Amino acid sequence: MNDLRFRLAAGADLSTLVRLRDDAARWMNSRGTTGQWQPGELGEDHFRRIMEHGEVWIAELQGRQVGAWELWWEDPDAWGPQPPTAGYVHRLMVDRTAAPPGTGLRLLRAAERRVAEAGRTLARLDCLADNARLTAYYLEAGYRVVGHKEGKPQPGGTTKSYTLLEKPLR
Repeated sequence: MNDLRFRLAAGADLSTLVRLRDDAARWMNSRGTTGQWQPGELGEDHFRRIMEHGEVWIAELQGRQVGAWELWWEDPDAWGPQPPTAGYVHRLMVDRTAAPPGTGLRLLRAAERRVAEAGRTLARLDCLADNARLTAYYLEAGYRVVGHKEGKPQPGGTTKSYTLLEKPLR
């Protein structure tokens, strides 16, 4: 697994990002986590928009795209107005058919490194408030719950409640 490489996504990666997101949604749904993501919710336009205002990263293993994540420099819908001290990790996605165990944590650590490289001292993320399994995953990765957000806007105009987590970066 030492040859896992990270690079910024480009326009040619849009269909791969949609596939990774939809596959991750199907995997979560198959495990009983049906409220977090649904296949078909986000298309290429979403990822194109994020690339314009933030960063989208691809993880590759032996030439195959096995994961991705979004990195935002602000997230007012979840966190309100904030000073520029954090990076916000969104849509951490792993290809469960091609990525070895532990890839998700490696992606999360790469996102944290990028946040620190940008001079920010906190990594922040959120997950569905009733997703105890994912909350536990982030707690195990060194994050702590710092709040809750009720009624965060979602694709398609719905709203959901989220747990807000952060981790100080050294």
